Amino acid sequence: MKSYILRPHYLAKISPFINQPLIKVIVGQRRVGKSYLLLQLIDHIRQQYPDANIIYINKELYEFDSIKDYHDLIRYISVKTQADNPNYVFIDEIQDIREFEKAIRSLQSDGNYDIYITGSNANLLSGELATLLSGRYIEFTVYSLSYPEFLKFHKYDNTNDTLMKYIKFGGLPYLIHLELTEDIIYDYLQSIYNSILLKDIVARYQVRNVNFLENLVRFLADNIGNLTTAKRISDFLKNQKINMSPNIILNYLSNLISSNIILKASRLNIEGRKIFEISEKYYFEDLGLRHTLVGYRQSAINQVYENLVYNHLIVNGYKVYIGQLSNREIDFVAEKGNDRLYVQTTYLIPNKQVWEREFGNLLTIKDNFPKFVVSNDESAGGSEKGIEHLHIRDFLTRTW
Repeated sequence: MKSYILRPHYLAKISPFINQPLIKVIVGQRRVGKSYLLLQLIDHIRQQYPDANIIYINKELYEFDSIKDYHDLIRYISVKTQADNPNYVFIDEIQDIREFEKAIRSLQSDGNYDIYITGSNANLLSGELATLLSGRYIEFTVYSLSYPEFLKFHKYDNTNDTLMKYIKFGGLPYLIHLELTEDIIYDYLQSIYNSILLKDIVARYQVRNVNFLENLVRFLADNIGNLTTAKRISDFLKNQKINMSPNIILNYLSNLISSNIILKASRLNIEGRKIFEISEKYYFEDLGLRHTLVGYRQSAINQVYENLVYNHLIVNGYKVYIGQLSNREIDFVAEKGNDRLYVQTTYLIPNKQVWEREFGNLLTIKDNFPKFVVSNDESAGGSEKGIEHLHIRDFLTRTW
């Protein structure tokens, strides 16, 4: 087994379900560390249950190349099964096994296996497993490194210079093995992006217009933090002499979201608790991949900060919306169970006009849930009329 750096945030989420009769499904974008999380789980189970029989399959390794369909999978696991010990099955990149769902359903019904599987495509697992397993599984999404994890993996102190490295290069775990320079990192990230596009989207969904798909991703990269509709994208393309219907654009957007490279935030009417059906915002799961496509530009720093804050809330288990209150927009309404918080984010607050926009929007909300303005101002700290003003580095290192 390979060595790894612990990611206790995810282990804490999954541990309560060990030995529960639910299939543990671990999804996420390529190269965010799902395979290493499986290894962490294996070691944790071995420590807790010394007689555990671990059955491990990694479809990215040649030694498991003979497992091509669900028949092969069942045969392999049957041979490795021990009748007198608890059996734990770990399958990495399970989507590469044809009709794997049939084998998983059979093994889960058998009752002698605690099953953990990973895949790169969220819809691949969610849709098909939901149909065949009808609620007998639980899904966990793994994201690229949060800012605190980035500090831990790279052994950095929490400084503005370190934050800039995180912003420019993103949080894919493998970066710890590379020199953090633009030429090296962006070459690596380009190869990851190509894999996501070709393997998780083009091949999976049999996308024919690859050129349009690439242009769509670049459009989203240029428009993070902007309200976007399929019609707006269609109209933009018409100006570029490209005709593409809104319905086709929606399908392509769905494919990008299913690969986890793009994350979607819907709009929420704060007063009526109604979710708007059109006009969402899109963010990148990893900013390094975004910059690989359109470059890092200081002129887009407000959008980048918005992406950072959105990602941090998602990693911490919040469902995140874009808030709408009368004619005002609240950057983020984040909900987890009965908890809720509101966040406005901007790079700097240089004058009264920006202050009134960021703090004023939150002051119109009359409930007592926590409210925050997040910026890079060195003077950030304290509160204003009950609204806490946080420096971006303090926000990103806070556990919510």
